[in-house]
Amino acid sequence: MEHNALRILSLSQLSNGQDWRLSLAHDRAEHLLIWTTRGQGRVLLGGQRRGVGTHNAIIVPSRQLFALDLGRQGVGQVVVFPEATELSLPQMSRLLRIRDAGAMNELTTLIDAATREQIAGKPLCKLSMDAYGALISIWVQRQLGLEEHAPERRNAAARLSASYCDRISAYFSHPMTMADHAEELGVTPTHLTRACKAATGKTAADLLTERVLYEARCLLATTKVPAQDIARHLGFGSAAYFTRFMQHHTNATPTALRKASARLVEAA
Repeated sequence: MEHNALRILSLSQLSNGQDWRLSLAHDRAEHLLIWTTRGQGRVLLGGQRRGVGTHNAIIVPSRQLFALDLGRQGVGQVVVFPEATELSLPQMSRLLRIRDAGAMNELTTLIDAATREQIAGKPLCKLSMDAYGALISIWVQRQLGLEEHAPERRNAAARLSASYCDRISAYFSHPMTMADHAEELGVTPTHLTRACKAATGKTAADLLTERVLYEARCLLATTKVPAQDIARHLGFGSAAYFTRFMQHHTNATPTALRKASARLVEAA
């Protein structure tokens, strides 16, 4: 299946069996619709931490910061839309708690049918998958039009947290500290930290650190780029500082993390 085509994945496939790929704050190039079918946990979405459970539809536009922790028992399916899709998708992150059995069955049926089409790989598969994607996007639009899914008004702390999360997605690889972002947002570091803590349960520094850590782990796992070049790309002053950063947050050196990822790929 082409990566510029619509795909259906399980949550475990999306994370490649590595919890950090979902639980660390990060953003992706694709648009995601995550349909949770079992488990309870927390999601960081739109600059806020929210509870998430069974039959929740999590809409994550491309390049928007999010994190999901459903625990080991969590199960769900993910519709991955390519960033350049022409389908009408929300431009803002949304969490929809679906209570209507008919709506639940409709989305589940569409995703299951698209999954079977993807597995079969018949001629014109991409065209068929695009058609399922269009039907799924229509389902989303219909749900967003319901009064029960009207977006909640965000307080000042949530709005500031959302703006900061947008900046993290755009500038995480730049040599900017949390204090630099606070200055650009016109607030003090203390005020920004207080707002992020209230909205997400994490400090402003924690959110920035998680995004940098996620990128570092991805590059170590999926490329052969030397650790010192990764360090430079992510704004670290030296390879030694980068190594200390990784050891502090993962209890492993960049070399050890890369080897562990390679073993995981070999075992798959």
